[in-house]
Amino acid sequence: MWKTALTLIFIVALTGCDKPAPGNAGQSDGGYAQKITVAYTWQPENTLVHVAVAKGYFAKEGLIAQFSMHTYGKAALQAVLDKQADFATVAETPFMFSVLRGEKIFVIANIESSSTNHAVVARKDAGIAVPGDLKGKRIGFTPGTTSDFFLDSLLTANGLTRQEIQPVPLKPEDMQEAIMAAKVDALSAWNYPLTQIRNQLGAGGIVFYDRHIYTETFNIAAQQEFVHNHPEAVKRFLRALLKAEDFVAKNPDEAQTIVSAATKIDKSLVSEVWNNFNYQVKLDQTLLITLDDEARWAIRNKLTEQTVMPDFASYIHADSLKAIKPEAVRSLR
Repeated sequence: MWKTALTLIFIVALTGCDKPAPGNAGQSDGGYAQKITVAYTWQPENTLVHVAVAKGYFAKEGLIAQFSMHTYGKAALQAVLDKQADFATVAETPFMFSVLRGEKIFVIANIESSSTNHAVVARKDAGIAVPGDLKGKRIGFTPGTTSDFFLDSLLTANGLTRQEIQPVPLKPEDMQEAIMAAKVDALSAWNYPLTQIRNQLGAGGIVFYDRHIYTETFNIAAQQEFVHNHPEAVKRFLRALLKAEDFVAKNPDEAQTIVSAATKIDKSLVSEVWNNFNYQVKLDQTLLITLDDEARWAIRNKLTEQTVMPDFASYIHADSLKAIKPEAVRSLR
């Protein structure tokens, strides 16, 4: 079902914006209308962006916005790194790896957080009843993403290591077919696929959550050069998202309808996962703590050539959000 949804999403994305044009092309913060391009995803973490588009908040802030849809945040971030987009929505793990590679990017805001959006879903017929049973099993994950980090965190919490399983790298869009065809025994996944797979497996599946080992943050990222050169565009973008935050808080049912229409995901599924997420535009210590934890994990497991911990605080641009909503920015080291 979700593969069909992705096909429809890409059709909508392609008809809505012929070719992304980065906002710094021929635009100035001195004029009223500013062109920007936003790379975002169909995932539920992008609710504030979907609502801001549907309610016209970007246009009301004087932004001429084009959008490119991606299957997950790592791909959206790559569009920014390739200068095909000005803003990207992305979880903290791909951002962390980007910083470790020395790329000059900023997070300008967090737009969602969740401690229940990730889990390992497994087939009972593979002999899996408790997390310890994952030992020796084929487990699918998406490298360089939150799926990757959550898998290791869950294994560690249950006395296992990556070396004691059979890791199987998979794209998010390939996970459902892989587990239903028994090509893997378990998956480290996020929503919407997580809930779809859980529902499809039914009594034949088991899901391992652990809200105490990991809190996801989904963020707005941009090239540092763009942020420095277009401060007004950044503030306008954030104001539009703050309006969306207010709308979502006051009108959750209508917001779910908007997300369903924008992503072609059945509203019943949107509603089913809704309470897993906290939709707020903010910046606080949660992001820094998670980035530090993940960087130590990446260095320890030799997932990066970097051996020195970066100062992630220098990759978080808080000034724009602080200027328009000071209370949304809390201690950032």
